[in-house]
Amino acid sequence: MDSNTQFVEWTVADSAIGPLLLAATGQGLVNVVFHADEAVRDRAVRALATRFGTEPTPATPGHAGLLEEPIRQIAAYFDGRLRAFTLPLDWSLAAGFNRQVLRELAATVPYGTVVGYGDLAGRVGQPGAAQAVGAAMGANPLPVVVPCHRVVESGGGLGGFGGGLETKRQLLALEGVLPQPLF
Repeated sequence: MDSNTQFVEWTVADSAIGPLLLAATGQGLVNVVFHADEAVRDRAVRALATRFGTEPTPATPGHAGLLEEPIRQIAAYFDGRLRAFTLPLDWSLAAGFNRQVLRELAATVPYGTVVGYGDLAGRVGQPGAAQAVGAAMGANPLPVVVPCHRVVESGGGLGGFGGGLETKRQLLALEGVLPQPLF
């Protein structure tokens, strides 16, 4: 492997919101992809191969290597036993303003709380950039772990979500922000 390539390991983990593709490098968790059926998984793995210049390796069943702790923490989050992820993150799939906004979100919007798009823009010194914050949320390579589901419209609307609004509702209900569905 030359110095421009990096080892990438991936797996698909079950969750309360459906299968999640998790990918990690030696730096940390690098990607979480919603609704990871076979077609989505294949597209995500191809994108990682292109980005990192190496063919991502599927985790070995029973020995998840780089993904062992992310799998454990994701399961604990969905079981209601984890409120804050403590994983090393590889931010290489986010840059510039997007990375700045995502890091601010991860650091300052805890479990069970929400923030408005405009409020988050103000926190990074760009008070007029609510739409750019929305774009950053849509480009988040680490959803759930970097909680873009906690960013909502200032008027109380859910706003958008890359994983679909029903997934956003489920995540906010899990955290107690929204009521659980009746059935």
